[in-house]
Amino acid sequence: MQVILAQPRGFCAGVERAIQIVERALEKYGPPIYVRHEIVHNRHVVERLRHKGVQFVDEIDEVPAGSVTIFSAHGVSRMVEDAAGNQGLPVIDATCPLVSKVHSEGQRYADLGREVILIGHASHPEIEGTLGRIPGPVQLISTVADVARLEVRDPDRLAYITQTTLSVDDTRAIIDALKGRFPTISGPDTKDICYATQNRQRAVRALAELVDVVLVIGARNSSNSNRLRELAAEMGVRAYLIEDARALDPQWLHGVNAVGVTAGASAPEDLVDELVDRLREIEPVNLSVLSGVEENVRFKMPEQLAES
Repeated sequence: MQVILAQPRGFCAGVERAIQIVERALEKYGPPIYVRHEIVHNRHVVERLRHKGVQFVDEIDEVPAGSVTIFSAHGVSRMVEDAAGNQGLPVIDATCPLVSKVHSEGQRYADLGREVILIGHASHPEIEGTLGRIPGPVQLISTVADVARLEVRDPDRLAYITQTTLSVDDTRAIIDALKGRFPTISGPDTKDICYATQNRQRAVRALAELVDVVLVIGARNSSNSNRLRELAAEMGVRAYLIEDARALDPQWLHGVNAVGVTAGASAPEDLVDELVDRLREIEPVNLSVLSGVEENVRFKMPEQLAES
């Protein structure tokens, strides 16, 4: 059986940085360290950190006074940040720098007096944080149909920003609809879209052209992992989202000559290795890696954890 790995796949720089922040905080301050929400959307990552002494909480008021507190890679609202400040909690911010950039863009548009249109998914924690960072009116949309229903104060004073886990391709039709209805709307350059999301989606498209089935390793609540599965399916290839090798159903492989494997931006590479080992248990494997983008992006650590 041919098994082809997508390139790139798995951890992006923002996820690597967030996990490294938690691990460095454990080394510097010792357990327990408190993290608001999952540091990234992956159960395996969360459980490994929990075993090292990390406590994950839903709200800031669950954190004991004086405890080191980390904000997840998805970012938080100003209200959450203020609540931590009011409790005197020592905070380390693990928000992905690309998410922070979206916050800054939204704030800049609001400061210019523009009403902001946010393209994203309502249930995603990144959206909650972004909505809570922009002073002034913000409208959330998810589809082209939403554009037609928008009611705005001034059609000539609009701007849009997007959730980072949506690619240029994901948002293109919505942005085109916005520009069609509101010709003077402002928005970020397409190069500001998350590089990791775009790269992984391009890779899974290339992978889907070569295989009979695509296996995407990622969490059910991971937006970018779900989208990778959807893209492969849209290309007419059977595709499955699985948390790990244990979720693989051998029935999926009957009559299959080539299997494609990729992983969402929050999925560690050892889960890919375990899946390949599981495939080898089913039948002999000829393993290869698809040619693709070699990512070398690295983000700086927060000041509190920077190495001297």
